Amino acid sequence: MDEIMDDFEKIILPGMTHWQHPRFFAYFPSNATPPAILADFLTSTMAANCILWQTSPAGTELETRMMEWLRESVGLPDIFSGVIQDSASAATLAAVLTMRERALNWIGNTKGLTGQKRLRVYVSSESHSSIDKAIWISGIGAENIVRLPVSGTLRSSDASALKSAIEKDLKSGFIPAGVIGVTGATGMGACDDLESLIMVAKTFDLFVHIDAAWAGSAMICEEFRELWKGIERADSIVFNPHKWLGVQFDLSAHFLKNPSDLVRTLAIKPDYLKTHGRDGVINYSEWSIPLGRRFRALKLWFLLRCYGLEELRNRIRNHVLWSRELSEKIRHTPDFEISSEPILSLFTFRYVPKYTSDFDSLNQLLINLINDDGRIYLTQTMLDGNFVIRFQTGQFDTTREDVETAYSVIRELAAQVDGKRFP
Repeated sequence: MDEIMDDFEKIILPGMTHWQHPRFFAYFPSNATPPAILADFLTSTMAANCILWQTSPAGTELETRMMEWLRESVGLPDIFSGVIQDSASAATLAAVLTMRERALNWIGNTKGLTGQKRLRVYVSSESHSSIDKAIWISGIGAENIVRLPVSGTLRSSDASALKSAIEKDLKSGFIPAGVIGVTGATGMGACDDLESLIMVAKTFDLFVHIDAAWAGSAMICEEFRELWKGIERADSIVFNPHKWLGVQFDLSAHFLKNPSDLVRTLAIKPDYLKTHGRDGVINYSEWSIPLGRRFRALKLWFLLRCYGLEELRNRIRNHVLWSRELSEKIRHTPDFEISSEPILSLFTFRYVPKYTSDFDSLNQLLINLINDDGRIYLTQTMLDGNFVIRFQTGQFDTTREDVETAYSVIRELAAQVDGKRFP
């Protein structure tokens, strides 16, 4: 083991991105707090496969209770039931399969899609690529994704465009299957007007899934819940405590208004998977695509008990505040512009000096310099056809000083770009 650990430090660590660094401002972080790490260590030591209630009753019971705690902490009504999935991608796939079966009157799993009318799914044009992948895997097909135009500071999907698209598809003989909205999309944090979007969807009796993978954790702070106003009318919601709340990957919270629809879509019950002699128990493998299940609930239990909601709220509030402070500094710095306003702790910006008009290449050069420098880590996205730089604060131990360092690095390296006299 001494030799193996030496090789780990010499061979593996130098090639790993430091996701737990307080100046990790890229993507969305996968935080790992000490109590959750300890819980994961215990989970790995027990090595239980929590397929069924009887394969570890405490695993199932704690998962049920932790999803109740999470539901209460983000203000969802108790009509929702929750299950822990490995990722938002898996939760979204489960939701898409459910909307597919519901739209086909529950014959898709038995008869397949051959010979059926084409199904249509309506999504925000700011939606994450995992939604596309779920629609591919479900067999609905990429050509049946209807992307809705967005507008406004929050880049909300156009509800009237949704209504028109559904009516057009009905006239064309297609089957509208469902709507997928976003709260805090990955690119620049887009948030749909859920009230308007869901109102249209329910007019046509469509299943609605909301992807709040990143932003959902912030809803433990009541003042941020305006961003998903109307969420109580959704059928399915996902957010990732492993992004912002402090639980390390993987742990995704999937809430459902009618879990029986999900079970009807996913459950397969051979005799060896039945829990005999126990009525009313939940077997969460029937709520998930994989059969095997880790005991993920333990790390959430450790985290919430160790820190408490108020401490977690304070961290999220600080992240939001510090990102907003940074955006104002950048806004008032010559030759910089804010491309999208802060949504929670995420905003985008560009370097736009007067000596060039090729801002895309310039900002690509700038972000390469920043990430090669290594003091901070940022990522990019495309916004209205323009290359922009993303900034988000979310690493669990980030301080205001770390964010201020980011500003210094960005300015310093922009000056180096100037020194190159980018053509």
